[in-house]
Amino acid sequence: MQEVKISEKEEGQRLDKFLHKYLPLAPTSFFYKMLRKKNITLNGKKAEGKEKLLAGDSIIFYLSDETVLSFQQRIDLSEYHAAYDKLKGIFIVYEDEHMVIMNKPLGILSQKAKEGDLSVNEWLIGYLLKEGKIDQKSLATFKPSVCNRLDRNTMGLITGAKTLAGSQELSRLICSREVKKFYRLIVKGVMNSEKFNGELLEGYLTKNTKTNKVTLSKEKLSDDSSYIQTRYYAVKCYEDKTLVEVELITGKSHQIRAHMASIGYPIIGDYKYGDKNCNERYKAKYHINSQLLYACRMEFPQLNAPFEDLSKKVVEAPLPKDFQKLL
Repeated sequence: MQEVKISEKEEGQRLDKFLHKYLPLAPTSFFYKMLRKKNITLNGKKAEGKEKLLAGDSIIFYLSDETVLSFQQRIDLSEYHAAYDKLKGIFIVYEDEHMVIMNKPLGILSQKAKEGDLSVNEWLIGYLLKEGKIDQKSLATFKPSVCNRLDRNTMGLITGAKTLAGSQELSRLICSREVKKFYRLIVKGVMNSEKFNGELLEGYLTKNTKTNKVTLSKEKLSDDSSYIQTRYYAVKCYEDKTLVEVELITGKSHQIRAHMASIGYPIIGDYKYGDKNCNERYKAKYHINSQLLYACRMEFPQLNAPFEDLSKKVVEAPLPKDFQKLL
């Protein structure tokens, strides 16, 4: 016999989903047979499998240890430890029981693109393992993960969930656009701060997967075209450049870079959509090797328990070194 107590990390999911994670090698028919015969019970009672689990719930397996072990899959922790040791420059900006907000440096993936990659996702799990906030056993039923993505060459704030409830809430906030996301960038050219004060750019974005480049249009070009909105503000003008703040209303890959280039103010250091001569000048003089763009701020709405610690909170990332150098 084995008893499993549901933690806050795991609550909110259906019993049958939990059982599939706890015994991943067992067929679905096995679970329903065991539930029907009361060889698996929930809080001492017969269960169907569709019940929503709460923290403190007790699941008892009236099965031999050999049977349980035969259906379990040992989780390899090596990639999480490797990510935490090898990916330098990631650090925690905000953390509570359910959520974490990290600062991602240049050149690191948000999530792995292929097998063998190390990303912020693996770093987060490695961090939580090192701090003793999760263990190998808890990873079998819930894996913490990042909840929004930044391009490899975009720096700044990225969110992660430590619990299922945190994951669901962050997903809701991002999908409903209740959390406001702001970016700062340095563009070629001098903007008039009075004229460019909250201008809204909108249209359709279509991505070419072969070239990994997007095109913008006023009309929808295909079923793959996405409607996008970007609001931007000229923060401060310099001799040949402008510090700009963008509110990302919709979040699509390359959206900010393509939108700014489309109005004649490309991001300095952006070799995909920017001005090559300008980029080469800044590379030679200031060693700028990548786009000057970072996720600078997140503004959260009123939130209820158990997320009240993040309610109406403004989380900010520090100014990157390349920005300090130029500004």
